[in-house]
Amino acid sequence: MAATRLIAMHMNKGKSIQKCLKDRTDYAQNGEKTNDGELVSNYECDPKIVEEQFAIAKREYLQKTGRHYAGDIIAYQIRQSFKPGEVTPEEANRIGYETAMRWTKGRHAFIVATHVDKAHIHNHIIYNSTDLNCEKKFRDFFFSGVALRKISDMVCLENGLSVIEPAKPSERARRTEYPDRKSFREEIREAIDVCMDQKPKDMDALLKLLEEMGYEIKRGKHISVKGGNQKKFLRFRSLGTGYREEDLERVFSGETKHTANPKQEKFEDPVPEKSERKIDMLLDIQAMIAKGKGPGYERWAKVHNIKQMAQTLLFLEEHDLRDFDKLTEKASEASTKFGDISKRQKELEARLAEIAALKKHIINYSKTREIYAEYRKTGYSKKFFEEHREEITLHKAAKEAFSQIKGPLPKIRELNEEYERVLREKKQTYAEYRQARQEMKDYQTAKYNVEQFLRKEEEERQAETRKRTEQVR
Repeated sequence: MAATRLIAMHMNKGKSIQKCLKDRTDYAQNGEKTNDGELVSNYECDPKIVEEQFAIAKREYLQKTGRHYAGDIIAYQIRQSFKPGEVTPEEANRIGYETAMRWTKGRHAFIVATHVDKAHIHNHIIYNSTDLNCEKKFRDFFFSGVALRKISDMVCLENGLSVIEPAKPSERARRTEYPDRKSFREEIREAIDVCMDQKPKDMDALLKLLEEMGYEIKRGKHISVKGGNQKKFLRFRSLGTGYREEDLERVFSGETKHTANPKQEKFEDPVPEKSERKIDMLLDIQAMIAKGKGPGYERWAKVHNIKQMAQTLLFLEEHDLRDFDKLTEKASEASTKFGDISKRQKELEARLAEIAALKKHIINYSKTREIYAEYRKTGYSKKFFEEHREEITLHKAAKEAFSQIKGPLPKIRELNEEYERVLREKKQTYAEYRQARQEMKDYQTAKYNVEQFLRKEEEERQAETRKRTEQVR
């Protein structure tokens, strides 16, 4: 859950642009609120001199365009507050970064400072009103607050967080509510069906797939799951036959096979095997949409949004996916690709942390070398140690870190160069990560929607067959 607010920052009387910016950025980066600056991230700027960089961009903008406005907005601030206990400070900062990147579309420099001094974790996102090319300015627009909230909600949902529901839905919202909305348990069962199609090897693999789909998992004596709009966790044991923990464990052990819809057992004619299903059948679905009739279409429209159905058809046609097995293969490949990129992202983040730590040890070693040499000359005097406890401790920690390194100790210059290379790769990989995540969602959604339509269509066909049989009797 995240509440957002967009605030325009103006100049204060008697202060320069740089001074006004510094006042705001200093407050946002307050070490007591951001764990000594650990919870500050940035894009195309240096947090230490961000106010100077913003001011330089504005001077360059004035030189390029010659435009100067009375009451000019020098920067914008986004306040993003999360529900207490729902997100960690690191996750909040990452979500704030994603929100800022999508909101500015990567055209404006910004910093994200996560405050943890209150019960609710919240972000202060400050971005320059002047773009990176120093040619344009961000212009607030009508309903910008609503647009910002939608972007924030989308990012929160993608990261498995809930979003704030309006206290009183508007008349338009009431008119667009569907009376036959699925229950949370139905949605969870359908999500498990989608995951089981990917053949997870055990319960942990299944839970990981659910987490990738945006569900929050709580492990304990009984496993529970919660979607973005749920207020409470629901136990697997409450999902019904075929979805309880013991039922799924029997599937993983090979004792039984998972049935996506246990109700199918009531029908005499089984649902066609996936290998026999052809996506060319979606041509018939398109015809039904055009005519606006047909039992399969009517059932689908009640359970799903028509727009979602149309998007699925367009996606399949765009990617020339007409065979169900091919769609399944693509969905599996997309999931594997996303997993590989996610793993690489974590490796790069770990290496950046290692380089930063090693640089700190090298600097500490250099600063404390003379004191440690005196400490040795005193015969490791306890009195001298107490007088210089911090320096000696830092020196020992640095030596311990160096002992873990194989080969010669790298130089600071070499570490800086490697850090820049890894950071560039991380940024590039992050773009690939977002793309792979979207591809995985697109393929899984298309596969799930096709399965649901084929199942509904088969149910209608079997019902019609039974009806005709009863009439003959």
